[in-house]
Amino acid sequence: MADRPSINTKGFDWITLSFVLALIVIGWIMIYAVEYNEQNPASLFDLNTSAGKQLLFIGIAAAIFMVIQIMDARFWRIFAFIIYVISLLLLVGVLFLGSSIKGATAWYQIGGFSFQPSEVAKFGTCLALSSFLSAYSTNLKQRRYMLMAIGIIAVPQIIIMLQPDAGSALVFLSFFIVLYRAGLESWIYALFISIAALFVSALLFETYNIVLFLGLGGIALFGIQLKQRNYFILFFIILCASVWFTLKYGYKNEILVGLLIVLIITGVITWLQGNSRTVLLYTPLFFICSGITYAANWVFQNMLQAHQQERINVWLHPERCDPRGSLYNVLQSKLAIGSGGINGKGFLQGTLTKLNYVPEQSTDFIFCTVGEEQGFIGSMVVLGIFLALILRLFWMAERQKLEFSRHYLYGVAGILFFHVIINIGMTIGLVPIIGIPLPFMSYGGSSMIGFTLLMSLAIKLDADRNSGYR
Repeated sequence: MADRPSINTKGFDWITLSFVLALIVIGWIMIYAVEYNEQNPASLFDLNTSAGKQLLFIGIAAAIFMVIQIMDARFWRIFAFIIYVISLLLLVGVLFLGSSIKGATAWYQIGGFSFQPSEVAKFGTCLALSSFLSAYSTNLKQRRYMLMAIGIIAVPQIIIMLQPDAGSALVFLSFFIVLYRAGLESWIYALFISIAALFVSALLFETYNIVLFLGLGGIALFGIQLKQRNYFILFFIILCASVWFTLKYGYKNEILVGLLIVLIITGVITWLQGNSRTVLLYTPLFFICSGITYAANWVFQNMLQAHQQERINVWLHPERCDPRGSLYNVLQSKLAIGSGGINGKGFLQGTLTKLNYVPEQSTDFIFCTVGEEQGFIGSMVVLGIFLALILRLFWMAERQKLEFSRHYLYGVAGILFFHVIINIGMTIGLVPIIGIPLPFMSYGGSSMIGFTLLMSLAIKLDADRNSGYR
């Protein structure tokens, strides 16, 4: 007689589950606090309220959790790519059959509820990437396998960008944490971070200032290596003169042309004096960085839509934005969190969130309610639970005996990390407002089901780590 399906309680990680349950309960209570009305208080279980609907989503999530715990863990590795393809089909289908909400065609409308397939796509991509990386022949040091792994991540990203939903697409970058653990070269990450930093710098500062800084840096680098001290003194005077003329008269184009000429002269002299390596390294670097700087501004001005430009300006140049327009969300969010002080105003005592000063309070900006009602201490407790959960997942990943399980757990930890950093970061103005939920706390069935799928399988794989399935 075949064994009946059952939960593996022997290896079950109750600590991880307790972290998840704590976040779910806190989120549910905060959602209730957002809609609470003293004159007409509703029940926590009223299905006509957001808190009641969230409780329904929690019930569905609990059912999903139980089903995954009693299923054979081998199922997920065997059918990983099938699930991945299904999630891609759902993403493509929403482009034609989906409903537009806030400018993005990213939702299926089912009765009175909405379903966002990108949440399931994260689960499918995590499965497919883990299955691919755990294959015996996969070696990320070989270009073919590296491109295939990046392709698994990029395909759903591209489809999601067509919706367009930049926030959900950005989260897929978290899978590069998995690739790093699987052996992807470190220089790729250094290159990506450098280009990203240069893009942000190009939008934060004037293009002229960045090119001037790069040029002056090159002249100084070449000048230091010159054997004749008189040359170095001459070029140092040119540096000071360039900065002075720019600040006083603003001859920007003329200064850049002169700067380029001086850079070429110092480079030739440095080459002739035997320091060719320095010239060969810096010269292409100067032109590449300058090109990226100009390209970043061109992309910002010509390829981004007006609302996307506004979101970046809110982040990098708030002084350019209308406090009653695009800057309103983040200003109100900061006010709500700051007004909570150390101890908070108390449960159900929030005023800014309760009076709808903060938009999207129960979804993207649920952390504002925590900050206002529970204060700094309550906010730190929530952040502490998230940190403990993410670190726990990394620790669990390292104790796995199967590579598939290890890669999958790293994927889940990476997704949670990105969501937490971006969501909380945008509520306090550290990152652009791109609209992604706070795991297990934001209102919504799609995010609750998506994160439940991810965490349920993570706990299941860890519970079966000693069972030896192949």
